[in-house]
Amino acid sequence: MTDAERREAARQFYNKWVGRGKEDEDDRSYWIDFLQDVMGVDHVTDRIEFQKKVLNDKGSLSNRIDAYIPETRVLIEQKSLGIDLSKPQPGHNNKTPYEQAKEYDNALPVSEKAKWIIISNFAEIWVYDMDTRVPEPTKFMLGDIPAKYCLFEFLTNKNEKKISQEIEVSVKAGEFVGLIYDALLKEYKNPENEESLKSLNMLCVRLVFCLYAEDAHIFGENGHMFHDYMEQFEIKDMRKGLIELFKVLDTPEDKRDPYDTSMLSEFPYVNGGLFADENIEIPNFTEEIKDILLAKASEGFDWSMISPTIFGAVFESTLNPETRRSGGMHYTSIENIHKVIDPLFMDELSKEFEEIDAIQVVKTKKQKLQSFQDKLASLKWMDPACGSGNFLTETYLSVRRLENKLIRSLLNCEKGSVDGQLVMGAAINPVKVGIDQFYGIEINDFAVTVAKTALWIAESQMLKETEDIMLMHIDFLPLKTNAFIVEGNALLIEWEKIIPASQLDYIMGNPPFVGFTFMTDAQKKDMELIFPGVKNLDFVCAWYKKANDYIKGTKIEVGFVSTNSITQGETVARFWEFLDFKINFAYQTFIWNSEANDKAHVHCVIIGFADFNRTEKFIIQENSIPVKVGNINPYLMDAPNVVVKSRNKPLCNVPKMVYGNKPADGGYLIIEDEDYASFITKDPNSKQFIRPLLGAVEFLHNKKRWCLWLKGASPSELKKCPLIMERIAKCKENRENSKAAGIRKFAATPTLFAQITQPEGKDYILIPRVSSERRRYVPMAFLTSETIVSDAVQIVPDADLYEFGVLISNVHMAWMRSVCGRLKSDYRYSKDVVYNNFPWPTPTEEQRQKIELTAQGILEAREKYPQSSLADLYDPLTMPPELQKAHIANDKAVMKAYGFSIKDTAESDCVEALMKLYQKLSEEKG
Repeated sequence: MTDAERREAARQFYNKWVGRGKEDEDDRSYWIDFLQDVMGVDHVTDRIEFQKKVLNDKGSLSNRIDAYIPETRVLIEQKSLGIDLSKPQPGHNNKTPYEQAKEYDNALPVSEKAKWIIISNFAEIWVYDMDTRVPEPTKFMLGDIPAKYCLFEFLTNKNEKKISQEIEVSVKAGEFVGLIYDALLKEYKNPENEESLKSLNMLCVRLVFCLYAEDAHIFGENGHMFHDYMEQFEIKDMRKGLIELFKVLDTPEDKRDPYDTSMLSEFPYVNGGLFADENIEIPNFTEEIKDILLAKASEGFDWSMISPTIFGAVFESTLNPETRRSGGMHYTSIENIHKVIDPLFMDELSKEFEEIDAIQVVKTKKQKLQSFQDKLASLKWMDPACGSGNFLTETYLSVRRLENKLIRSLLNCEKGSVDGQLVMGAAINPVKVGIDQFYGIEINDFAVTVAKTALWIAESQMLKETEDIMLMHIDFLPLKTNAFIVEGNALLIEWEKIIPASQLDYIMGNPPFVGFTFMTDAQKKDMELIFPGVKNLDFVCAWYKKANDYIKGTKIEVGFVSTNSITQGETVARFWEFLDFKINFAYQTFIWNSEANDKAHVHCVIIGFADFNRTEKFIIQENSIPVKVGNINPYLMDAPNVVVKSRNKPLCNVPKMVYGNKPADGGYLIIEDEDYASFITKDPNSKQFIRPLLGAVEFLHNKKRWCLWLKGASPSELKKCPLIMERIAKCKENRENSKAAGIRKFAATPTLFAQITQPEGKDYILIPRVSSERRRYVPMAFLTSETIVSDAVQIVPDADLYEFGVLISNVHMAWMRSVCGRLKSDYRYSKDVVYNNFPWPTPTEEQRQKIELTAQGILEAREKYPQSSLADLYDPLTMPPELQKAHIANDKAVMKAYGFSIKDTAESDCVEALMKLYQKLSEEKG
């Protein structure tokens, strides 16, 4: 669902439920509507349990939870409209709705305990985050839903750590940074100078750190030290005051003037090198700069609420000239980061902790918790294309949250608990996980600084959560550790010099999404070093090759996001011959939403790999749970590791497939339908030379197009057609001016298409080269030789009903979906990969006749709907029952010809069998 669609659905939800709601009659409908219509959840009743039984305090199954979402561990206590959610309820032992829900939660096993508790009276929804020390409700009115529906992602997204207000705050913070940047830039003497711009970027990083440190009480408990310090200066003195502040922040307390009693003396020592360079260029301040920095960005805005994962990327892109020009704030969503890091390591680490936490023997539990904490503190991660550090930052946050849970459990083991409140722990820092366990490589110097700063902010936030658990203060400053983020070209740097492979545990990230046609000259040179002599590979392939070589002989596991092109079509054979790792998990094609404002819908895959096989492998389809598989091949299918190479002739003894006719005419031999009537009116003699022209769009959507088909035309007849002669002359001129030498040679024959494959006097099967992924079958049809086809389609001359039946069967479609290329997510049917490599069956004569009969049945079913286009007929929502029935009959006939069990063969089984057959036939062909 788009944002607009969800807002409208939320508005309709409000209109439906305003002023109504009885607990026993409407709670199911209310939450089903909310999840299905507003949150866009499919199969809602499979995702939510109503009236879930729990034990009461006597151990009997008499209590019931109104609603429970197992996937995200959301417990819902529903009350009727008008019930005061803050007051005890008669009939429920005078407990408030929250106390009642908490009692139910206490009765649940550890694995089911609520991550979130919701209480509602239809008009209000109160949300409790149970991961906080003292859960406090975030309150929403029913009327808030249309504007704040996005804050309920936690209902369906198990990776949602906080209600998404931090996303909004982070983006707003990025806007403030943009304002500060623009105001400062105007005051530089030479705003185009590269060194000045570097100084400006560093200045903005320092200001952001000060704003954050103030609100997070890192500078002091009063929470406004930076604001008050800067506010005391007149405009003309603010620059000098800032320079003095930066110097003090970089000076240890024991090295400062012992007699200084000014406000500066109250600021702590920061360390970490953030304020070390005294030579950065700082311009004079103006009233505008002061207003933005102190009034807009400081007063009334809480920087401590930002998500360092998101804000780091928003901050970096705000100050990046290219993204500023495009008007977008770019960040990778936390949800998408977890699609990589959860299956790579977080799921296993969380599972290990939960198993330890469930141990009942205190001594054993304590020992295992301590060992597990040591394990967490020993792990090391690297992102070799880290940008502003979002993968590193979110990984750090996730591991530290897990460590905080562990610390809470350890404290319970040590001291026990009183009324659910932890007693005071020892006055030591119990944290062992540090940002010095994180390594990154990034080519942009500014992004390196932002990444380090984001990790420091993340460290301070996690330390505050630890303080809440321990009920004690832990000093954050001076900064004691630093992430190892290196500025440089990851394709030229030896990763072993960043961190020896023997010391690393995990590599993750989303290397640059740059297609081979869009690479810069420098990037092409880098690719040539990684893949000598190999062309037409996307830039991301280089990171796979570097990782493949780096992890050999180690236990390192890798998880990369990349465009889905590397697992499709001809790229597979070119690319995967360089790799010998084992794929242990994979996300098949999904849309990677990576923008805050201008969402870039990139179709991606995630590949988790290592130099060893995991005990269990799994494939994840978009919006589905993991499916355990025996093997994952380069097409990300549960099938043998077979790579289908481009082949210029069919593997089996079948008719040859060819591309349609290629005009290469600048459009001058083609007549659009809206111009056809006028053309033949002005030039009546031309009609004999005009033929219908079909490309993929015309074929699928019943659209008309025409072309000048002048093959064999008499020159004397052509000269009687002035409009045709005019078109021929323009075609010749267009070809002569082409940059491609291959096209210029066709200027000698301007009356003809550049390449002609049109069958003469016989029918042929037409297959569009691109077709929607929504269709179960790629539409195909028989056409006569009178209809000219363009190179947007492919054709099979000399084919009969048998070939048609096999090609349009579910067996061939399963093969096509596995090995074809994609245009975004649509199927790109290739003759050299899909058709020429397809392993055909060897049917008996009876089986062949049956396929011919069922193929004819498909054509006859279509004829019942002469006004419907093939796009309409093959739309899964409007496909006629007769056509569906005909296809099912044909599918069965083809499966029998292969010897496949109709009842027991899933598509994955079909692909596996076809891959084995392809491998056998290829070996026989030599």
